Amino acid sequence: MIAGNITTVTHFIILGFPALKKLQLLLFFVGLVVYILTLCGHLIIITIVHISQRLHTPMYFFLSNFSFLEIWYTSNIVPKMLEVFLDKDKTITYSGCITQLYFLITFGTAECFILAIMAYDRYLAICNPLRYPSLMNNKVCLHLAVWAWVGAFIINIPPLISLCRLPFCGPNEINHFFCDAPPLLKLSCIQPREAELTNFLVATSVIVSSFLLILVSYVLIIITVLKIPSSSGRQKAFSTCGSHLAVVTIFYSTLMFMYVRPTSNFSMDSVNFNKVVSMFYTVVTPMLNPIIYCLRNKEVKDALQKAVMWKSKSTSISGGIMN
Repeated sequence: MIAGNITTVTHFIILGFPALKKLQLLLFFVGLVVYILTLCGHLIIITIVHISQRLHTPMYFFLSNFSFLEIWYTSNIVPKMLEVFLDKDKTITYSGCITQLYFLITFGTAECFILAIMAYDRYLAICNPLRYPSLMNNKVCLHLAVWAWVGAFIINIPPLISLCRLPFCGPNEINHFFCDAPPLLKLSCIQPREAELTNFLVATSVIVSSFLLILVSYVLIIITVLKIPSSSGRQKAFSTCGSHLAVVTIFYSTLMFMYVRPTSNFSMDSVNFNKVVSMFYTVVTPMLNPIIYCLRNKEVKDALQKAVMWKSKSTSISGGIMN
């Protein structure tokens, strides 16, 4: 589209990993396997929580919400990334790029909120066990989950508006494997100070505030648990937090590195390292989360084993009837 002597960008080209061009096919197959494992892992958690009466508690209600978020989070990034690896179509329309970015930051924000709510849930369960059933009832859980989703969509509207106001007139090559804010802002025809500031303030406020809530919750949990006289009681209390704490550590360490700093600090020298970090929190971490919850959580493991045994028993019975 031409306006005077200025050509407005109508599409972008996602470069992916140009330095690894000879390994593109390998990257595609690895990425595809990781994506399938991610979808299967989170679908298993959602299914197990749904069918197991023992897991119909606030903690696992929020865990299934988190898994549902992770499915959408990775599905927003990975399919296009795999297409880029195959060199089939590296282009993405302007509207498609903005949409991908908006859903990326929205789902990421919702994950921060859900992880903070899960930490608060563990705080109430351990520090206020007698009042826990009334403080975290079904109505409260539903309201918190809805608040996390709706709040995530609303709070990211200002960064979206500030980005949409920017003119893009070329070049149109995004040096990344998806439409992220830092590389996209670099393509603006004007100095995107307002958009950079808006993105930085929103990202920092969401990440830091949710992380502080998690940190305060765990400090209070640790203080309470250390007062438990028996070592078995302390171990049981900590065991309900281990999986969540591991997920929080992996998720926030990469997220803070990428977004809790001014966009102008993203230099060309560090762009490849930024891609690796981005690959970790958009592709690898979502695959690891179901593994962490299944391996470190006894209740999930027990429910999964019962489901597998029930399925095997049903198959053998139906096979016997047919014979």
